[in-house]
Amino acid sequence: MSQPRNTDPLPGQSHTGPARSTTDWGKAPPVPGITQFLQGPQKRSFELGRAVGIFFEIMRGFRKLHFVGPCVTVFGSARFTEEHVYYVLAREVGQRLARAGFTVMTGGGPGIMEAANRGAKEVGGYSVGCNIELPEEQKPNPYLDRWVTFRHFFVRKLMLVKYSYAFIALPGGFGTLDEIFETATLIQTRKIKDFPLILVGKEYWRPLLDFLRSRLVEAKTIDRIDAERILVTDSAEEAVQLAHNAALRQFGLAYGPKIKRRWFLWE
Repeated sequence: MSQPRNTDPLPGQSHTGPARSTTDWGKAPPVPGITQFLQGPQKRSFELGRAVGIFFEIMRGFRKLHFVGPCVTVFGSARFTEEHVYYVLAREVGQRLARAGFTVMTGGGPGIMEAANRGAKEVGGYSVGCNIELPEEQKPNPYLDRWVTFRHFFVRKLMLVKYSYAFIALPGGFGTLDEIFETATLIQTRKIKDFPLILVGKEYWRPLLDFLRSRLVEAKTIDRIDAERILVTDSAEEAVQLAHNAALRQFGLAYGPKIKRRWFLWE
């Protein structure tokens, strides 16, 4: 399934350039407009302007991603280098997803995200990223056919969920946990269908899953089915097979005719 390529690099960046280092994460000052927005009530004019900006940010994401095809989103840490076993595993996940006909969607940054996008590109698949604007931190990795850079995490997470038929999470930190549990909550509350949520790396995720079963389920803060919905494997092949089976059988995924692009809709 061929897809149009977005070949225009960001200013000052080539698609073939190295990934951005993460050694200075958190050391730069925050973006003033974003932090002000989250610091309680502001002047009405400021909040109106911010609301309009968020609307256009959402619409830009919708228009940029409308034609990317059926996606599987891969979550994971930005901090693993290409020598790491989880980077290698994510690269295989990307390859297998692309061979199965999926577009590989990630947060667009380095580490696990880069590995999954890289794997898709290596086998001729389509690779997209929902990048986030952070001070001195993240720029799109060089293995993306198309990307959108967002200012707000909640807009970015909306896009990572909206276009995907399954979610595969490799080891990661706060951001990965945030994405996993937001997705799990959306499934639990039926805001989205019961798409497969698959964790790759049994040993890494075991303490978390044990906590869900021994604490949350026992305390009845979640139902047993909520914990059972989260699948876990060590196999890239199994993870992709679970995603593929659900997309084809459970949700009736079909590769229909292409929709004509319309320039006046920013497409």
